[in-house]
Order: sequence, then structure tokens, then C-alpha cells
Amino acid sequence: MRRAWRTFTEGKEKMMSETLMEVKHLKKYFNTPKGMLHAVDDVTFSIGKGKTMGVVGESGCGKSTLGRTLIHLYESTGGEILFNGEDITHVTKPKMRRLREEMQIIFQDPFSSLNPRMTVEETVREPLELCGRYKKGQIQEEAERIMELVGIDERLRHAYPHELDGGRRQRVGIGRALALNPAFVVCDEPVSALDVSIQAQVLNLLQDLQEKSGVTYMFVTHDLSVVKHISDNICVMYLGQLVETAASKELFENPLHPYTKALLSAIPSVDIHRKKERIILQGEIVSPVEPKPGCRFAARCPYASDKCREAQKLREISKGHFVSCCKMEEVV
Repeated sequence: MRRAWRTFTEGKEKMMSETLMEVKHLKKYFNTPKGMLHAVDDVTFSIGKGKTMGVVGESGCGKSTLGRTLIHLYESTGGEILFNGEDITHVTKPKMRRLREEMQIIFQDPFSSLNPRMTVEETVREPLELCGRYKKGQIQEEAERIMELVGIDERLRHAYPHELDGGRRQRVGIGRALALNPAFVVCDEPVSALDVSIQAQVLNLLQDLQEKSGVTYMFVTHDLSVVKHISDNICVMYLGQLVETAASKELFENPLHPYTKALLSAIPSVDIHRKKERIILQGEIVSPVEPKPGCRFAARCPYASDKCREAQKLREISKGHFVSCCKMEEVV
């Protein structure tokens, strides 16, 4: 007998003491000449304190927009954002200034995100000076502690961004983001512009800092190998919507959504003796501008049917594993 399904919002346990960021039906639309672009559309999830939630998907699926909306670099079109149990969907400027100390972002490009006229030390000192939390003598001491923490050599503290390589520039960006000991940090593809060897160093640094401070990360990336290494839970996005979310290990061992399976099949394997089946997606990507109701992946899905024209919802298939696909009804 088929068991009753539970929707994502109904099925998850709400433990506010352990949840830092909770998002309910979040939407972010942009007005374009052709209509409203649904960059983030009806997204619901939560992130536990001290945990890392990875967000993956193709370029243009809304990953970065989602992260920037959470920390109010973009204002949401609809839905709710709760931070430590407090509704911060709409806040005043004074309140937002205080929240800035609790929520930060590490940008994808470490060169364009740093002020070219400020030295490494000046960049790290700036948030310490603006917050008004430290006395003059304490600012220098704290800045030196942060630079040492993120691995910036003393000889480079008076260098400018153009004098540093990509890895060191990203360390500066990380130091600036963590200067005020925030509770939540959006990592917007922080290693995608770096060499592979430098990527590993930066990922290890982020994990070490998390262990020491208990900071919570939302890690945005299109690299599934990276997200597997650093994430506790993973959300898969497609054209502004979540199509699957589960614990990292569960998602890699038991992917259910056709889009997730296609993404995982694209990961290169170092095992030359193991033949890996590559899933090549066919069909056209539908426009995110005024999209029709139903599954947005249906045009590229080999299992699409008439049911896919109906609105899809994240439903719990197994404990903590949610999928937005009407075909899952046949296997439950």
C-alpha cells in the first residue's frame, strides 16, 4: 500500500534552537522587457547552525541570486526569511546595519570584489573600524589576528590586490567576510576562479574556520566534486526552483531526480577501469521569463509525461530526502 506523502514544509522537523537560517516560499523576480524573470521561485529550506548547505546547478539557475537575496543584497519579491527564528524578510536600515555583522558573503571573483586602492591590512581593518565595537588599539591587534588566521603572510599585509595571486586574494576576501565573526556566510563560488591546488587550500581553510568559530555556510557552486567535499546537505536548483535536496552522502549514493542524475554523471572519474554512463540531456531549456506552470525540466527529461504539466512540489521520498518529480509517485 502506498504511503501518504508529506510536502517539504509539512514533513521537516522545526527545531528552532538548531536552525540558523530558514526560508519559506522565497521568490525573487526581475522585471525585463519581455516580462518577469523568475530567478528564484518558491524556494523553501533550512540550514542548521554550524552546518554547510551546498547549492548546485547549471549557470543561470538562480544559485547566486538566492544567496544574495538571503543577505539582502537583493530584496525578495515574496516569501519569508527567518534568521535565528526572527523574521528578517523586511527590515529597516538601522536593523540591516546590525544584521550585516551577522551575515556576510565571499564573492566569486576575489580581484573585482576587493578595493584596488586599499592594502590587505586596510581591507581587513575596514569592517572592524566601521562596526564601532573596537577601540583604536584593539583594531590593529584584531586585524593581525584575522590575517594570521586566514594565512596571510606578514610581508604581504601592505600589498595591494594586483600584487597578489588568486589564492591570496581570496584569503583576503575570506578574512574580510569573517572579520566580525558572523554567524552566516554565503560562499558564492569562492574557488571557481582558482587553480585546483589552490582550491583545496581554500576549502580546507573554510572548514578549519568553521570548526573553530561554528560559522554556518551556504556554499554556492556548479562543481559537484567540491560540494561533496564540504557540504552536510545539498540542494539542487533548476531554473529558480529546488528539484532535490538531501544529505550529501545520500544525494551522491541515491540521486532520484533525472536532472540530479545527469549532473552526477558529468563528474569525471579517475578510475580508468570503470565505465561510467554519461547522461546527455536533450531538448531546449525553457525560458525563466514568465514560465508556464509545471516542471521546468520536462522539456529535457526523458521520462516526461502529461503529469509534468502540473505544478510540482518537493516531497519526502525517504527521511530527509526531498524530490520535486511526479514520477517518484510510481516508485514510492
